[in-house]
Amino acid sequence: MSAGPARLSTLDSGVRVVTEAMPSVRSIALGFWIRTGSRDEHHEQAGISHFLEHLLFKGTDRFSSREIDEAFDAMGAEVNAGTGKETTSVYSRFLDGHLERAFDVLQDMVLRPAYPDIESERQVVIEEIAMYEDEPQDKVHDVLAEAIFGEHPLGRPIIGRADVISSVPVPDIAAWHDGRYVPGNIVVAAAGNLEHERIVELVKSAVGETRTVPPGLVSPNGSAPALRFFQKETEQYHLCLGGPGIPRGDDRRFALRVLDTILGGSTSSRLFQEVREKRGLAYAVYSYASHYADSGQIAIYVGTRPDNVAQAMDVIGTELRRLHEDGVSEEELERARENVKGRTVLSMESTLTRMNRLGSSILMGVPLLTVDEVLAAFDAVTLEDVAALARELYRPEDMSAAGVGAHESSFRAALGAVSPALAA
Repeated sequence: MSAGPARLSTLDSGVRVVTEAMPSVRSIALGFWIRTGSRDEHHEQAGISHFLEHLLFKGTDRFSSREIDEAFDAMGAEVNAGTGKETTSVYSRFLDGHLERAFDVLQDMVLRPAYPDIESERQVVIEEIAMYEDEPQDKVHDVLAEAIFGEHPLGRPIIGRADVISSVPVPDIAAWHDGRYVPGNIVVAAAGNLEHERIVELVKSAVGETRTVPPGLVSPNGSAPALRFFQKETEQYHLCLGGPGIPRGDDRRFALRVLDTILGGSTSSRLFQEVREKRGLAYAVYSYASHYADSGQIAIYVGTRPDNVAQAMDVIGTELRRLHEDGVSEEELERARENVKGRTVLSMESTLTRMNRLGSSILMGVPLLTVDEVLAAFDAVTLEDVAALARELYRPEDMSAAGVGAHESSFRAALGAVSPALAA
């Protein structure tokens, strides 16, 4: 799929506009990216970024909530939003002929919410929190983040707390919006059948001429490994191991992606083969890595029945030690490298993926590489690069642990196979 090189313009207001032309498609994916998320919140504001993201869909002075829904439905367009720990995005994918209309509604939602009747949306988000509490395979990842980052906001769930959502007053929400949805904090990203200059014109007409410096971040201090357990009657124990990772802009992120693929990020990975395929101890077992502005996280997840917990932890502990002490083989490196290259190129056939990459990279100050440069970076990963990361990030005794299940004692006992100190 042909695509022009990405183009970036910084407007006088401070808004950055980044686009990638893909003349062979008939659609455009366009998103507003705002540098704010759950890590910017104080404890008593936990969830305000996510709640605000919901409220952007509830109406402006020009469009009611229903009119917003009908406008996108009438275009056959997708519209959605997401809140992360450091970013909020509101985006749509539509036919190229609908650019002006789609942009007009999106910019009004993002920049000028009116907060009409928000009580019903409080209930919607409280229901969402309740649903999340009922999903232990989701919740355990936040329990792990708390074990790794402690009291730092990176250790809190993005979704927030019901007591905050039920009581936060509209003026506080409006102040949060007005202080953070400011030009210096915003990137408008688009990919598809478009002209860069036209997108720039639309953004200029929508955004006022104020330049605001985004607030600074408080860095997470390196906490000691910790154990966190959430007691809940469940059919399975949902268990995670993890530790600090590397920041978004770290050049080693390519090596980490390859290493993660070898450990648990693919069906031929060590954990998938040893835990699921050979022993049948779990349906779901995988690893992943998250990146933040100044930090990161690596993690392993397994969901298994109570009588398999000890054996699953034993296998994972063995694989972690083997990875840490022996590194990986040339054959594994080659297979994982081709895997991530293939997945990268296949994902780039989507306008939405390209738009996401543009928006998040520019917003977080990560160099915007071409697809060929990304593939070259994966090709350059060596056995020693991977082994060095394995030694630094995957030492079993440096890992934190999290669990959701019936009895903490069974989890703690099984954990001895990974980290005796943590189990004690």
